[in-house]
Amino acid sequence: MRWSRILRAIAYLAVGIMLVIQLYPIVWVAAASLKTPEELSNGAPFAMPAGFYIGNYIGAFSQSNLLRYLLNSTVVAVLTIIITIGLGAPAAYAIEKLRFPGAKLVLGYFLLGIMIPIFVTLLPMFQMFNAAGLRNTYWALVLPQVAFGLPLCIYLYTGFMRQVPDALLEAATIDGAGDLRIFLTIVFPLCGNVTVTIVTLSFLSVWNEFVFANTFMTAASMKTLPIGLNDFVGAYGKTDFGLTYAAIMVSILPMLILYFFLNKRVISGVAAGATK
Repeated sequence: MRWSRILRAIAYLAVGIMLVIQLYPIVWVAAASLKTPEELSNGAPFAMPAGFYIGNYIGAFSQSNLLRYLLNSTVVAVLTIIITIGLGAPAAYAIEKLRFPGAKLVLGYFLLGIMIPIFVTLLPMFQMFNAAGLRNTYWALVLPQVAFGLPLCIYLYTGFMRQVPDALLEAATIDGAGDLRIFLTIVFPLCGNVTVTIVTLSFLSVWNEFVFANTFMTAASMKTLPIGLNDFVGAYGKTDFGLTYAAIMVSILPMLILYFFLNKRVISGVAAGATK
């Protein structure tokens, strides 16, 4: 009993240390983004701001293309999520419930995509997109993200759909429902937590993506947030730390909001999709 309490205390301490390590940089940047230029240049670096100064945020939007970068990242994320789920969910249903010949082989083929390194595909995709005139367009980012996101999407959906009783689908078939209606009205609505998980993971992947955007986007008007933020730091990082900190906070705020609102459903979705 005594040892169990000691081990529990050690576990809580370890979790607390990990939380401090992960949260402290975010808290520090958030506090620094609310400091006045005088506080940033003359004040203690680890002190909290004296007030709620939003001039850095106003400057970040007015003196840069930050709003355009946000728009580009949002468009790419929304298109990627819609296409990934629109292709992945029906494909998983066909593989797991229609059980056509070679279904397991098709699933294995999709899962191979998880093991392909991104860097191996950069040069071939660059040549294809350049020839097709897709560079500096949203599709140059959406198509690779969909291609690399589909394997995990199909894997999670098939893992959950495996648990849906066949008797339920057979009853719907007896009542006259076709495969498309069964999928849209019965199976897909049951996959709520898995869908939320895929939406969250896809959004985080696209929002933080740097390699594809740095390779395929050269026009300033088409840069996404990670690339734009990199330019932002280069332009203002040596002269105005307040603007830089504000831009960083703007970039991570959507991810923080998404995590706090959906983290429980994401955990449930991963558990449901990974069940064998």
